[in-house]
Amino acid sequence: MSIKLKKRLVRWIWGVALFPFVVLLLMIILINWGVFGKMPTFEELENPQSELATEIYAEDGSGNYVILGKYALKNRSHIEYKELSPHLVKALIATEDARFLDHSGIDYRSLARVLFKTILGRNNKYGGGSTITQQLALNLYSERSRSRIKRAIQKLQEWVTAVNLERNYTKTEIVTMYFNTIPFGYESYGIRTAAQTYFNKLPSELKLEEAALMVGILNAPSWYNPVKHPQRAKDRRNVVLSQMVKYGYLDRKKYDSIAKLDIKLNFKLANHNTGYGTYFRETLRQIMKMQKPDIRNYRYRTREEYVADSIQWEKNPLFGWCNKNLVNGRPYNIDRDGLKIYTTVNAKMQQYAEEAVTEHLSKTLQPQFNGTKKYRRHFPFSNIIKESDVNGSISRAIRNSDRYRSMKNAGYSESEIMKSFNDTVPMTVFSWKGKNNEVDTVMTPLDSIWYYKSILRVAFMAIEPNTGRVKAYVGGHNFKYFKFDNVWQGRRQIGSTIKPFLYTLAFEEGWNPCSVVFNNTQTIPLPEGGVWSPETSEKEEYIGKEITLKLALALSSNNVSAYLIQRIPPRALADICHKFGLTGHMLPTPSICLGASDMSIAEMTAAYNVFPSKGMYTYPFLVSHIEDKYGNRLASFVPDRKEVISEETAYTTVNLMQGVTLGGTGTRVRQYVPYSMEVAGKTGTTNNNSDGWFIGYVPKLTVGVWVGNEDRGSYLLGDGARMSLPIWGMFMKKVLADKKIPIRDTDKFEIPPSIDMSIFNCPNEDEKSE
Repeated sequence: MSIKLKKRLVRWIWGVALFPFVVLLLMIILINWGVFGKMPTFEELENPQSELATEIYAEDGSGNYVILGKYALKNRSHIEYKELSPHLVKALIATEDARFLDHSGIDYRSLARVLFKTILGRNNKYGGGSTITQQLALNLYSERSRSRIKRAIQKLQEWVTAVNLERNYTKTEIVTMYFNTIPFGYESYGIRTAAQTYFNKLPSELKLEEAALMVGILNAPSWYNPVKHPQRAKDRRNVVLSQMVKYGYLDRKKYDSIAKLDIKLNFKLANHNTGYGTYFRETLRQIMKMQKPDIRNYRYRTREEYVADSIQWEKNPLFGWCNKNLVNGRPYNIDRDGLKIYTTVNAKMQQYAEEAVTEHLSKTLQPQFNGTKKYRRHFPFSNIIKESDVNGSISRAIRNSDRYRSMKNAGYSESEIMKSFNDTVPMTVFSWKGKNNEVDTVMTPLDSIWYYKSILRVAFMAIEPNTGRVKAYVGGHNFKYFKFDNVWQGRRQIGSTIKPFLYTLAFEEGWNPCSVVFNNTQTIPLPEGGVWSPETSEKEEYIGKEITLKLALALSSNNVSAYLIQRIPPRALADICHKFGLTGHMLPTPSICLGASDMSIAEMTAAYNVFPSKGMYTYPFLVSHIEDKYGNRLASFVPDRKEVISEETAYTTVNLMQGVTLGGTGTRVRQYVPYSMEVAGKTGTTNNNSDGWFIGYVPKLTVGVWVGNEDRGSYLLGDGARMSLPIWGMFMKKVLADKKIPIRDTDKFEIPPSIDMSIFNCPNEDEKSE
């Protein structure tokens, strides 16, 4: 072979050998230029953006906060390196990237192993060659492609990004970012969320075997799911432990003992349907995301709602907070920006409230209500309800259902849709008797509508006097199946709970607790003709006799209320109710004195809170402050307070309302709290017992409860003292038993120094009903 030919051959061999490297170098240059897609900038590398869940915090009663829930598209929470268990870091490095501490983003030895053993040798047991930093690059800046060509280009992009990450961050920072971004299944992104989901622990609290399980899941969260596939997950965990032995992070003896352990989880799936305060969390989200009210968007709502929302937009900084405040020139995204919202809710009170609701509804009220089915033609509707009204209610429910709307949008005819409502199908429905309050059954969609209409609904709210801080909030008994929030959204007739406002107005007009009224039937002429003569429910022994206002309120006398409304203009009662924060429409007619207007439990509880707050009204205070994902305070909130009545008038009403619980319609409360405890309150019941109310307060807490049905035509079981008061009592009993909550049965209402207590000493009258 000639020398010339040899030189050509050498050049050809070098060309062939160098060609891949030249192509690779060219590809890297083109990738850096962004030819194959946008690469992260230096600023993006300095501040990697990952979607973080917003965390909602509640007070724990000791000056600290606990997580109540999250808002998230991806349930991800941020942690620092110091919050990681050392077992996590060692397990990750041993399993995913043994030379992590030595390379600069790319492990060339691993790449060679992949080339010769995995690709050329077609042996997959040697694993992949991606480093922890490369995996982080993929998690932060890329979406995994299914195309082989695109995936190859994407791999090179990962290399470039990984090297840039290594230049900008320390190894500990990279590990921290990795654990903050990686998915663990069950919509748990990041180790903090995953540790809470699988073990209900912080990452720093994870034991060795738990940390190994967490790292093992990363390989394939669905395949190694420890909930569904415990043996498979255990085997994978032991692989991680063996890798730790191999690289000197664990000795063989300890491995042998831990490898035998079964997986023990404390699994708590976190989503918007689970946990405490589900209704509160969703209502808070809606309040913070509100847009500036536009009258064009209120076509199907009342003008009063538009006016109320407009006032809130101007006066309440929390209302529409996400749209009133900007980050990087855009409104805050409550599902992605990792906010920390510190609420006024007390975690233990919230727990006690939900327990009280569940206990009374599931064990007493719902079973009793179901027992009336045999006496009703169209259960749960009362027999006095017209059949046309019953059919109308069912028809509206059908047309408001997801099934009807989806089929209508898909082009099905009305007859086809209605036929589908009578076809038997398997479904899961809410049930107090089922595991996790649900059961699998077979029924028609129409039967399910009738079934759900028989389930009783509830609303509960607890507010702190003077500050207006909302301490507990229960908008219903199961958010998964009943999304409607009966605290904030629900409006029902308030019945006799309006009477304290009427009496308050009477005191403002010069009446006093011992003012005497003749208790007989009142017949009031109406301006449009005819008369109004309300029925009353107090005992016969009081009818036809003179009684004081003090006794009249305790007995909830309709006769006395009708007497007063003839001397106090209905418009004046409506005006003072609006001053107390009630925004619902109130017709200025005589029937206003018996609570014919619709209000929410939120408004009513805040209104009653005026009395123990010495005449000051405070709008329900939900959030104390908000921080960004770095812990910087973005906003602080203060109560919005105004004087509604004088301190003397407020205490006068407090004193009379104590009589309700000492011998009046609210006496049943003494089954739950000591007779010596100062409790004031008022029961309320509407026509046909459709709604049961009890709003009561002690010196340091005001609590409102409503129980009813979806349809007002459902005749329930007794009055507010039977339907709602027990929930109040069960809750208060739990609160008093918890010594960490500063509420005692010895607390006293503060008496204004200017008030003459003799005005409550009515002569020659036994103020207690028998």
